[in-house]
Amino acid sequence: MESRKTTIVDIAKQLNISKSTVSRALSNHASIGLRTKMRVQQLAAELNYEPDLTAINFKQRKKFLLGVVLPSISHEFFSSIVSGIEDVAYNKNYTLLLGQSRDDEGREKRIVETMKDHRVDGMLISISKNTTNYDHFEMLRKNKIPVVFFDRIPNMNNIHYIASQLESGMREAVNFLVRKGHKHIALINGPTNLPASKERLQGFENALKKNRIKPNPDYVVYSDLTQEGNIAATHSLLSLKRRPDAIIAFNDYVAMDAIQQAKKAKVKINKDICFISFANEAICNYMDHPPMASIEQFPYQQGEKATEILLNLLESPAAEADEQEPTYHNILLPSQLVVRISK
Repeated sequence: MESRKTTIVDIAKQLNISKSTVSRALSNHASIGLRTKMRVQQLAAELNYEPDLTAINFKQRKKFLLGVVLPSISHEFFSSIVSGIEDVAYNKNYTLLLGQSRDDEGREKRIVETMKDHRVDGMLISISKNTTNYDHFEMLRKNKIPVVFFDRIPNMNNIHYIASQLESGMREAVNFLVRKGHKHIALINGPTNLPASKERLQGFENALKKNRIKPNPDYVVYSDLTQEGNIAATHSLLSLKRRPDAIIAFNDYVAMDAIQQAKKAKVKINKDICFISFANEAICNYMDHPPMASIEQFPYQQGEKATEILLNLLESPAAEADEQEPTYHNILLPSQLVVRISK
């Protein structure tokens, strides 16, 4: 027969002390003297004592479970974010419950509701490109489930989020191209409803104006971020009477499709038309003709910081609830232009 597990009661009886004293000694509570702590912890080790995590979690009203919702884990950008999340969560004994929206608003809503029903302690969310209704996020707020958004941020007030400072990266990209002699610079942007697309466009237009280049509306096209959408957006630029001499793409995958389409049109890559993309993913290292430069958005650090914020919220929920005006963490990490081809 399987031997019975040692409990706090067993340790308390052998040492002739209370259960509460044993519990505090095992958790290194400041109210317990060093000698008592050593006696308790030594006996616990001898008896192979293992804490009852279910009982501890029930007492703390925690499951030590974090929900993570993102568009797709197949993209290196998001898998890097998950690695950052998991590393911080693991060190704090939290487990992740992961869901992919696949850029479908209905699927995202269902995942959020399921995680709420599973009583996750908190959630980390990057919204789908098609999400325009935020009722499921308001539901989490009403259920007092703290949320930290990352990378793709909803257009909501009073939320915690962390993202990359896209406008500064766009400014670096435009300045780099202008220094190379480019004046006809185009942008393949993402879906218009994404705040990240709006930030890219604003940075793009501001950088052009600072370089005394009048923005050309024909040089700004949009993609739904599918391969078909990327190809269609590129074709519209290549069909212009005055083709752009440089294209900045929403991300590396958009750039990859755009470069393939340009090659089919007999365009000499990074000669006739130079390309710059966002994200700086490793796929660029395996392309025959990679973008001339890419804008690093530090996804791993986004995941780390988002999780640190969430865990701080979970460790001090009462303090936040008592505040008349809670402090919301809004963090933008600086992006950085990484030059691949300097010529």
